[in-house]
Amino acid sequence: MFDLRAIRQTPEEFDANWARRGLSPQTPEILALDETKRALQTELQELLAERNEKSKEIGKIKSQGGDAEAIMAEVASLKDKIASLEEKQKEAEEALKTKLSGIPNQLAEDVPDGPDEDHNVEVRRHGEPKALNSEPKDHVDIGEGLDMMDFATAAKMSGSRFVLLHSGLARMERALAQFFLDTHTSEHGLTEVSAPLLVNTKTMFGTGQLPKFRDDQFKTFSTDYLVDKELLEESGLSKGLMTYNRDLWLIPTSEVSLTNIVAEEIIDEETLPRRYTAFTPCFRKEAGSAGKDTRGMIRMHQFYKVEMVSVTAPDKSEEEHERMTGCAENLLKKLELPFRTIVLCSGDSGFTVRKTYDLEVWIPSQETYREISSCSNCWDFQARRMNARCRAKGEKDTKFVHTLNGSGLAVGRALVAVMENYYDPADGGVFVPDVLKPYMGGMEKITPKG
Repeated sequence: MFDLRAIRQTPEEFDANWARRGLSPQTPEILALDETKRALQTELQELLAERNEKSKEIGKIKSQGGDAEAIMAEVASLKDKIASLEEKQKEAEEALKTKLSGIPNQLAEDVPDGPDEDHNVEVRRHGEPKALNSEPKDHVDIGEGLDMMDFATAAKMSGSRFVLLHSGLARMERALAQFFLDTHTSEHGLTEVSAPLLVNTKTMFGTGQLPKFRDDQFKTFSTDYLVDKELLEESGLSKGLMTYNRDLWLIPTSEVSLTNIVAEEIIDEETLPRRYTAFTPCFRKEAGSAGKDTRGMIRMHQFYKVEMVSVTAPDKSEEEHERMTGCAENLLKKLELPFRTIVLCSGDSGFTVRKTYDLEVWIPSQETYREISSCSNCWDFQARRMNARCRAKGEKDTKFVHTLNGSGLAVGRALVAVMENYYDPADGGVFVPDVLKPYMGGMEKITPKG
């Protein structure tokens, strides 16, 4: 999560950076826990060395026919002390890990300071909202007018924040996803991946969803697995199999699956960057967003997204961040949707990120721009949690890779934006953007069901 050696050397720099997020000084507690852990390690090493020396003495005494009973008692006593210290050391390591796992990433120097989203800074803007001759309709009214968007039936099945799409809108949702994937693979050089939707706790921890955001996640079930004894030698079993439980979680984004492709790996640096994309459903409880966007498709428990993930060498991530953001912008340009790009301020930046660009698309009914993509550079924050490293050719030492992720794009929100920006008040239909027509069988317009 963090380089403890760097924290020991310049604790004031770390605290100053975390203060930009509104946090009180964190390093005093970190360093105290680290000191406790290191002191226990030193004491344990000394006791182990003493035990080894006394064990050698026992061998010498016995080989000479002497009485080793006294020194054997000392070794037995040391064994008890060592066991106690090992337990204390384990507790100290766990306490330090728990502390570090709850602290957010360090921010880049050029991230603007500010307490909340009102202090985000616009970087650029593309396109202008169309002048409308009538009051704009929101996507819910448009979809229900088409008889192709049904929240009531979805609520009967699953509760609030779910939707059923029919006919033309269902096809357009699929068309958007296919268009995004095709553009990423053919123009942007990303590798398409079919990624797992269920992942284990270690995987969720690796990208920062756990433990901090546990309440936002859907935990599915625990499964019992049979494990060969040789894989768990420390269990003390002499033969046979044992079982353990593994929790599985529904992914909140395929960033989790794609980024963990490199977990526990040492990658040849010359093979970087690695660029992945995947189209998956995403599942979120939205536990911290009660009362926000309860109408329509803006904030759902289940939604579709095409994700981008990059893994780079440490000195290439800033360049890759700009490239990734450009890939997401390219999709909106091709759809001819007005949007703006903003850089998030310190108080609005996510837990795992060093710097984030948000792309916000124009939503006529709300007369404002709404987020449709976040492109973030996580630096080595996730890599440390996953132990993902790279090694340059001819070198022995390894370095933590840098990881980046971005929406490319959120499919549901893209559908909302197309519906509202391409709405035809003359008959209640929705024009099909030119780039989507090949995916819609040449259809020019989605019209109300007769």
